[in-house]
Amino acid sequence: MAIDRKEIVQSLGSLRKSFFHIIGAVVLIGIILFPFSKELLRHLHTALQEELVAYAIPEAFLSLLKLTIFSSLFLSMPVVFYHLWKAFAPLFRRRGLESSIFILSAAVFLFYFGAFFCYFVTLPFGVRFLMSYQAAHIKPMISVAKYISFCVGFIFAFGLIFELPLILALLSYIQLVHSSFLTRNRRYAVLIIAILSAVLTPTPDIFNMGLMGGPLYLLFEIGILLVKMIERKKRTF
Repeated sequence: MAIDRKEIVQSLGSLRKSFFHIIGAVVLIGIILFPFSKELLRHLHTALQEELVAYAIPEAFLSLLKLTIFSSLFLSMPVVFYHLWKAFAPLFRRRGLESSIFILSAAVFLFYFGAFFCYFVTLPFGVRFLMSYQAAHIKPMISVAKYISFCVGFIFAFGLIFELPLILALLSYIQLVHSSFLTRNRRYAVLIIAILSAVLTPTPDIFNMGLMGGPLYLLFEIGILLVKMIERKKRTF
């Protein structure tokens, strides 16, 4: 059963209605988190051995506010995934997929697994690698605002790219992706992964691109296996 434009429009309309629920969750959690923003920054700062500096009078306050907003969005991701699935679930239910709890649990798990993998493994390596380029005549003065943007961008990018196997599996259910197509176009997938790594990685160096591109290609291969399993399951019915 092929997907049509009307179904997509209906799903997007349903998602638009859920937008205010997502914003409300982010604002509510942000209000709770803001008093702890300095503690959040302290934990984020553990990957860096240098002191952070503020180059403008309001930069410290605005940086803590930005960190609070991103932390609130980070904790609100289960709400985001819930409303995303609620909007698009009819597309999949009409094609035999009923496992709402499993899909939501997998989406939340993959996002946080990717984010924590970045925080505990990739981010410290990336920061240490970039800081290793110091020299006797170069004294680093790292802006707190730019450091927060660097870390948050990295963490969210990893959380989202770890959704790739689930996305490929879901697309196969609505017949937008086939294992033969993915297998046949592996070389193009490698090129796209390299481009995505360059775009999503906060710095353009090969090391950090590899830290993102390596896991992303592995996730792509896992996605192919899941698509093949889904296709075999469909053929048995």
